[in-house]
Amino acid sequence: MDNNNNNLIVAVILSVIILVGFQYLYIKPQQEQYRQRVLAESEVKKANPVTATANEAAIPRPRTDVIKDDKRIPITTPELHGSLNLKGARIDDLSFINFRESVAPDSPNIVLLSPSGSAPPNPPYYAEFSWLSDNASIPVPTAQTEWKADGRQLTTDQPLKLTWDNGQGLVFERTISVDGHFMFTVDDQVRNKSGSAVTLYPFGLVARQGDPVTKTISVLYEGPLGVFNGALEEYKYKKLMDTGKQAVGSEGGWLGITDKYWLVAMVPQPGEKISAAFSYNRANQLAPEQGWFQTDFRGAPLTVEAGATSQHSTHFFAGAKRIGLLDKYADQYNIPHFDRAIDFGWFYFLTKPFLYLLAFLGNWFGSLGIAILVFTVLLKLVTLPLSLKSYHSMAKMKALQPEMKRIQERFADDKVKQSQEMMEFYKRQKVNPMAGCLPQLIQIPIFFALYKVLYVGIELRQAPFYGWIKDMSMPDPTSVFTLFGALPIALPEALHIGIWPLLMGASMFLQQRLSPQPPDKTQARMFMFMPILFTYMLARMPSGLVIYWTWSNLLSILQQWFIMQQDAKKKVIVE
Repeated sequence: MDNNNNNLIVAVILSVIILVGFQYLYIKPQQEQYRQRVLAESEVKKANPVTATANEAAIPRPRTDVIKDDKRIPITTPELHGSLNLKGARIDDLSFINFRESVAPDSPNIVLLSPSGSAPPNPPYYAEFSWLSDNASIPVPTAQTEWKADGRQLTTDQPLKLTWDNGQGLVFERTISVDGHFMFTVDDQVRNKSGSAVTLYPFGLVARQGDPVTKTISVLYEGPLGVFNGALEEYKYKKLMDTGKQAVGSEGGWLGITDKYWLVAMVPQPGEKISAAFSYNRANQLAPEQGWFQTDFRGAPLTVEAGATSQHSTHFFAGAKRIGLLDKYADQYNIPHFDRAIDFGWFYFLTKPFLYLLAFLGNWFGSLGIAILVFTVLLKLVTLPLSLKSYHSMAKMKALQPEMKRIQERFADDKVKQSQEMMEFYKRQKVNPMAGCLPQLIQIPIFFALYKVLYVGIELRQAPFYGWIKDMSMPDPTSVFTLFGALPIALPEALHIGIWPLLMGASMFLQQRLSPQPPDKTQARMFMFMPILFTYMLARMPSGLVIYWTWSNLLSILQQWFIMQQDAKKKVIVE
């Protein structure tokens, strides 16, 4: 067996391990996690029935009913609508205007925040800002505080002012403003009309009830996180359920809870010394998933002298993780590593530029589908010199295959001598058997970086291609086993192999036919099996990624065919 075939087998095995590992380490745990949660919730309901007469206040109710019961101030911006609860001054009711749950035109808008007492599918999730005091005799605002508002709504051009008098000489004033996207500014002011100085600590929290079902285990992080002292820290839901609480000190930074596409985060002032905490409070021993996750911060002590006024400001982000917007806020408010709210993964240096480039091309051409096609062409141009060298080497290797086969047959019984003769033969012909693998090696980081972009980039969420592809961040919805929709039957996910994966497999097969074939029949059969395996594995990946790979294969086929035609006119002299 020559080195070229050894390298081929190693490359094939590595590719299979990567794709199979993705399926069994990422996708299957996601499905099992969801299944286990559903079973757990079912068992909890059986073991812990609730009676309406005894636990009326504890029974979760529809989100809309809870909202109607409170005194609220409407929130209206170009991208958000909702309300602020005057009890506790909580921001606990926000929905997106431009994002829906599915591609259907009548699909409900995505709900981001919900008030306490809301029932699934929108359990409680809210933010609250307040003050703390070491002196228990000094009343400070709490979740039960009834604030007074001087306005009837909160809009981009109409801030809302709230006031509360503690009855002991302290007047708390809060002005909340919001921009045209997702950033709120909470400006707090404390007027001390008492006869002595008081020391207070600014405080903020984001609380969420329940154990959210994360999309995957390793390919995407969802949960509590923050940037402290310039470093990103992540605190998984399960870890907090086990440990109860994690604390960290920092100068500046930000903290909150992230989902795949959405972020709720508090941003203290740059350089402000804070004590941050991530905690979990189990509300029901029989139902740990009904506990409360909380991320909060306490700012540096603020002394308010008698007759004086002190201020504190906090920014609050509640919205979609659009990369351009996060970078804009990072510059505008000096927020360190705000873009890391998007899980770019190991290939950050590729993933973030890819996302920016695809978004730019999508805006330029008016279609993210065309953007992917153009993006692929640009990648081919960047790697063209290396590809040309590789294809020339592959063409020469193919022309030299008859002589290579003769060497293998001549030394069939002496593998060591066979390998030595093959290496000498490569040196005489000035060919590198590894050259043909270089484009595939380059494809691996590009593949995973692009996969990340399609999976985590909200810019590509629900972006259509053409025809039946309505969302390129999702797998091809068609299946060959239903004759692409002609048979109205439900199939398990494992049998969903759509049109685009089939096209990708066909393009991979054609590309193989242009490459040097392994002389060993067993290796050749395994080599021919790879398009089938890749078709099956890619059928579960985002259709945009499959479109990219198919288009990339077609471009490679054209390049390779052209070079081989040119090299065929040149007579290869075997030395």
